[in-house]
Amino acid sequence: MLCHIADGVATITLNRPDRMNAWTYEMEVAYFDLVDALDDDTSVRAVVLTGAGRGFCPGLDASVLADRTQGITGAEGVERPMTHALTLRKPLIAAINGGCAGIGLIQALVADIRFAAAGAKLATAFTRRGLVAEFGASWMLPRLVGVGNAMDLLLSGRAITAEEATAMGLVNRVLPGDELLTTAQAYAADLATNCSPLAMQAVKAQVAADWSREIDASIEEAALLVKEPARRPDFREGVASYAERRGPNFAPLPPR
Repeated sequence: MLCHIADGVATITLNRPDRMNAWTYEMEVAYFDLVDALDDDTSVRAVVLTGAGRGFCPGLDASVLADRTQGITGAEGVERPMTHALTLRKPLIAAINGGCAGIGLIQALVADIRFAAAGAKLATAFTRRGLVAEFGASWMLPRLVGVGNAMDLLLSGRAITAEEATAMGLVNRVLPGDELLTTAQAYAADLATNCSPLAMQAVKAQVAADWSREIDASIEEAALLVKEPARRPDFREGVASYAERRGPNFAPLPPR
């Protein structure tokens, strides 16, 4: 697992290029530990996740899959859910540079924004391994792409291109492979420079909660959030920087 921090952006790279970054329990622990550490790092305001080499993550490593067929998990002591990155209070941008399936797709789904390299392949793959829709995929996909598209992806397990994923709304933007990471990092740097960390954390929480509540409750909570004293300095700075035509100087998100 690699991590580089610059301009308020942490870039995490899944680093098993010889295996197309196939998922292992060791990788899982390292990634989730890093997510927790970056959440508390006040120098980091946005995070980009990508893969080394030609792949993003094709799912569980074949050796781990073989163990699972024998009832061996190797995950003793792994207590965090596969969707643990949802707990990150900062924006998470997935830069899908290549093959992305199974658990790899789950990690992309829990990101806030998804960019993909032209021609990259994405798949749920679960049914093609004799598995059900695991790790919340049956909850996330219908909300992202609609029930019809979700059923297509979950039932068939077929691979789709980044271009088809964009048409479904699963991917935000398709880019040439050599522009993918720099574009994702530039997007994250813009958030880090110009957007309030406290406000972005609140927006993430609002969107997550709004998936299961009525619009009146959403509007009511937003009205209460705006009145919180802790948000007033950011609001004053946001207005002042706009009026003075300068970049804002927002305080970092404090550790948990």
